[in-house]
Amino acid sequence: MPGAAAGTAATGAGSSGAVAAGMLPAQEAAKIYHTNYVRNSRAIGVLWAIFTICFAIVNVVCFIQPYWIGDGVDTPQAGYFGLFHYCIGNGFSRELTCRGSFTDFSSLPSGAFKAASFFIGLSMMLIIACIVCFILFFFCNTATVYKICAWMQLTSAACLVLGCMIFPDGWDSDEVKRMCGEKTDKYTLGACSVRWAYILAIIGILDALILSFLAFVLGNRQDSLLAEELKLENKGRTGNIQETHWGGICDRLL
Repeated sequence: MPGAAAGTAATGAGSSGAVAAGMLPAQEAAKIYHTNYVRNSRAIGVLWAIFTICFAIVNVVCFIQPYWIGDGVDTPQAGYFGLFHYCIGNGFSRELTCRGSFTDFSSLPSGAFKAASFFIGLSMMLIIACIVCFILFFFCNTATVYKICAWMQLTSAACLVLGCMIFPDGWDSDEVKRMCGEKTDKYTLGACSVRWAYILAIIGILDALILSFLAFVLGNRQDSLLAEELKLENKGRTGNIQETHWGGICDRLL
């Protein structure tokens, strides 16, 4: 009987070791996968934050710089136009007369320019507010912050779209016709040409859409990370319970 009990105890101990040996690699693999998953998510999040700051710089440049449209080879006058600031020559000298200010909307030559300035300025403020929200990563749930920033970036992109679409509606103003010629009309630029700031704003729309999509993806991945952590905790507790159970059986047999 003692020999049988000892044999039974040895068999139980061997079974316990086999169960533990079978469970340990799965748990280790899950932990390694979880660690890599977290590392990759953080790396993508850092890149997202860097490109968000770059987009904010692009947005500020597009808002401030007056090079949305400009003169060409056959234009009657030299000059260039921005959202709220423009300079036109007088035809007698090479000096340009500059007018317009964001603080004085009455100086803008067209209502369309006023609306475009408002929407591009709102887009700029939204993306700056998004960068300020980075502070919330230290105090709030990461997934929630990502989703807040995603909605702000998506709204910023919508404002950019509205600004870029409304701006050509003001090309029929007298000041633009004086620089670009009488053939200039709404959405028809005449002898003038589109300058780099307008093109940069259009590129910014695509940038904002990609960033907002990436922020939504990162927010959802953070939710899945929380779920994975809960699963690992549950697996760890189950493994401890099973080891305690087998250890108790072995003690009773011995």
